Amino acid sequence: MRFLRRSLVGLFLMAVTVGLLTYAGYAVYGALETVWNREERVRPANERVFAVNVRAYEPVSVTPVLTSFGEVRSRRTLEVRATASGTVVELAEDFEDGGSVSQGELLLRVDPRTAEAALEVAKTDLAEAEAELRDARRALVLARDDVTSAEEQAALRTQALARARNMASSGIGTEAAVDDAALAEASAKQAILSRRQALADAEARVDSAQNALARAEIALSDAERALADTELHAEFAGTLSDVTVVEGRLVQNNEQVANLVDPDRLEVSFRISNTEYARILDASGDLMRSPVRISLDVLGGNLVTEGVITRESASVGTGTTGRLIFARIDAPRGFRPGDFVSVHVNEPELDNVAVLPSTALDAANTVLVVGDDDRLEVAQVDLLRRQGDDVIVRGAGLDGRLVVAERSPLLGAGIKVRPVSPELESAEAEAPAMVELSDERRAELVALVEANQFMPQAAKDRVLAQLAQPMVPVATVERIESRMGG
Repeated sequence: MRFLRRSLVGLFLMAVTVGLLTYAGYAVYGALETVWNREERVRPANERVFAVNVRAYEPVSVTPVLTSFGEVRSRRTLEVRATASGTVVELAEDFEDGGSVSQGELLLRVDPRTAEAALEVAKTDLAEAEAELRDARRALVLARDDVTSAEEQAALRTQALARARNMASSGIGTEAAVDDAALAEASAKQAILSRRQALADAEARVDSAQNALARAEIALSDAERALADTELHAEFAGTLSDVTVVEGRLVQNNEQVANLVDPDRLEVSFRISNTEYARILDASGDLMRSPVRISLDVLGGNLVTEGVITRESASVGTGTTGRLIFARIDAPRGFRPGDFVSVHVNEPELDNVAVLPSTALDAANTVLVVGDDDRLEVAQVDLLRRQGDDVIVRGAGLDGRLVVAERSPLLGAGIKVRPVSPELESAEAEAPAMVELSDERRAELVALVEANQFMPQAAKDRVLAQLAQPMVPVATVERIESRMGG
């Protein structure tokens, strides 16, 4: 009996299990059949709208700024060189790198003893030459007197010869007396020749003494100059640099001992391209005296000064291109020769142009503008200048239109966009959202306001005036409903 009961229970459990499996299979098949017979619903595709930053195309007048880099240098620099050789016995107190000196100040002195001795010798030679000249002039006076005396004696001898001849012709005198008178006349004339020779020698002595005096004066001038060369003075007020001498050092003639720089007369030299050079020429082809702004970056701060273009280089250096331009610095405070600075040159003004971000322009010089139904259109513009992160362009028929400020590969002609800009956002913020109410809702809101016992009468009148308008601010409606339980 026990065996039969257990067999029946097992048979019953098996039948229940088979029934459950059959029911489960039927349910799964029914579900699959429902899925197989279901019609697929095609969802409509939604067009993607891109939010883009835009900027209005506004024609303005812009002064482009040409930016370059240059080097500050002095317009007046002097090489300080020793004018005499010897030992340096004295130096100026500020004769050092960075020292400031005034015009005419003594910079250094070389040992002057040799030059002083040479000067004394030259003075002595000059005194001897002057004494020789005085002696020669006195001798010349005596020689002239001797010639005069000899001429007078010769005249007397000539007269005596004439008397002797008259007496001989009268029979009073003799021929011997005539001969003696003739010999005496000849001797007197010979004396005249001797005295004239002595006069010529005296005149030659005076000329020689004068030449000797001139040479002595030249030697004295050289000695004085050599003594003056032992002292070196500043030609102008300035600052010393590259000082290479100390007191006690032996220097040679024409040896460079320092550089003297005028810190108040500085200029900047900078190189620009040929295209940029053409922009700063006037109608006659001459370089314009355009104002410039020079800035020097100093530990995060900037030293800024103004200047003006003065000239350009006469030729293009070997291995270089463009043009080398020079500009005078008006106020060089804080600048030093050798500084590497930024130079900004104001170009002639451009009219009817727009300033856009450089990201708005592509390689083909086209921009994307927002057209009808907020779809993008491609517009051609002329690129005139690049100014840092901006570009200066000119386009036809773009006045007032919205230009995409930041292009991306996803944007192109025909794409629908949602313009975003600070101007549009501020305009939306300034104009509150309005809503048109139905008559029933308007009456309900008016009843709620009038039934409020805690609202001041002035506030009620203001709110009721707003509710009486065709368009009511959304904020007012929301505030009434939130406070009144609407």
